[in-house]
Amino acid sequence: MRGSLLSYVLVTIQFGALAVIALTGPWFGHTPALLAIQAVGVAVGLWAIASIPARNLRITPDVPIGALFVRRGPYHYIRHPMYSGLLMASLPAVLAGPSPLRIVTWVVLLVDIIVKIHHEERLLLAAFPEYGAYRSQTKRLIPLVY
Repeated sequence: MRGSLLSYVLVTIQFGALAVIALTGPWFGHTPALLAIQAVGVAVGLWAIASIPARNLRITPDVPIGALFVRRGPYHYIRHPMYSGLLMASLPAVLAGPSPLRIVTWVVLLVDIIVKIHHEERLLLAAFPEYGAYRSQTKRLIPLVY
């Protein structure tokens, strides 16, 4: 699978995993530390959305026609802050009400996001020649780590 079909499959898995997590336990962390992680995750996600032009926003990782290459806001530090925010916002919910189903579902979400990142980066490299240099200067999800 390539292009849009793969993109839609990855998005479907992502939203399916989030639905399972949301429907099978608490939505919020139950300790101050978990709530703080969730709050940071939401803030990073919102900062990422606010940092890109509306024409760049898509539910799929496909690069829209006329998209602009963005390096401001959280994109200055990591390449995929929306995914980082999503993972940081969802993990505390799982930890607040852990079950085998929720833990496995979050791991599926993590793997899906990593596959989605690799797919998206191939598309970004094709759309933006400067993306290669940007990749060598920034991490994917966690500043200075990965």
